[in-house]
Amino acid sequence: MSETPQPLRARAEIDLGALRANVRALRARVAPHAQVMAVVKADAYGHGAVPCARAALEAGATWLGTATPHEALALRAAGIDAPLLCWLWTPGDPWRQGIEAGLDMSVSGRWALDEVIGAARESGGTARVQLKADTGLGRNGCPPADWPRLVGEALKAQADGLVRITGVWSHLACADEPGHPSIAAQLEAFQEMLGYAERAGAEPEVRHLANSPATLTLPETYFDLVRTGVAMYGISPSPEIGTPADFGLRPVMRLSGSVALVKRAPAGHGVSYGHHYVTSRDTTLGLVPLGYADGVPRHASGRGPVLVGGRVRTVAGRVAMDQFVVDLEGDELEPGAEAVLFGPGDEGEPTAEDWARAADTIAYEIVTRVGSRVPRVYRNA
Repeated sequence: MSETPQPLRARAEIDLGALRANVRALRARVAPHAQVMAVVKADAYGHGAVPCARAALEAGATWLGTATPHEALALRAAGIDAPLLCWLWTPGDPWRQGIEAGLDMSVSGRWALDEVIGAARESGGTARVQLKADTGLGRNGCPPADWPRLVGEALKAQADGLVRITGVWSHLACADEPGHPSIAAQLEAFQEMLGYAERAGAEPEVRHLANSPATLTLPETYFDLVRTGVAMYGISPSPEIGTPADFGLRPVMRLSGSVALVKRAPAGHGVSYGHHYVTSRDTTLGLVPLGYADGVPRHASGRGPVLVGGRVRTVAGRVAMDQFVVDLEGDELEPGAEAVLFGPGDEGEPTAEDWARAADTIAYEIVTRVGSRVPRVYRNA
């Protein structure tokens, strides 16, 4: 992992020092009531799962979380042995490998419990299982009507030594919308479903409901563990609840490219596919070698902000697969000049939130979609 910038077509600089500081800030927010799970799904939201997982654990996170079992098993293969919850399983997934790797495996329905029990019998081990309740998100999780049966069958499998119920958990739908009535309704539903499981005999090691926005704004949802995803990477879950700085967080990723070409263009010159941008005067154009194959949203064509040549410019015309153009308005730059798409904002560069607004999406998507063709360069490793 490099500390010294190298000449690259493009780079996503990942500040692991900022990530550690963010984890410490989140720990301080929930202490002493709850532990922090560092969510590193989707290659740590595009930041690099293994380096970010290690940095988060160094800063005091006690759990890791992934979506797919393959993400979780890759962390184990890298030598990371921290408690690790994986929650998005499908029929035929590697349940036995999960048991052997000591994963906590989320179960939302009978089919999943059947598969994990079968894998436990094959392996001769005991599966660590966390039961997920659907308290109102309407996505993954066991609905209340099916909860008694799932809990009962899981307890029977536990009595047979095939599983250990290590957790009960759920996920909030609207925690990023302060005051939304679903928040109180889901909290009540979770307390009821958790209470049922415990009265039936479950003794979970961890109970958890809070995601990043709940961690930042809803202490009543903390329970034993909070799952911090986007907040750990220094991004606010929603502009409505505050900026990263409001919560003592700092963006971790800085995305930039080297200007590949600077050329003069006359007035009336069309730029990029469809000529949706036409120069209004004699000008200079700069070519930035990043496109939608690298994760630059095509929806931000004509709107995406870029800091280049000391000024914030706007993408001129359509974002193409591998490149886009900025109108330099007559400024003369040398090829190799840096074009910064987003970063912490300290030096006047746009932020991921600025790009989210330009693309009519959320900042989560902006960082997560940065493609594998863009090298990750780690600082403060």
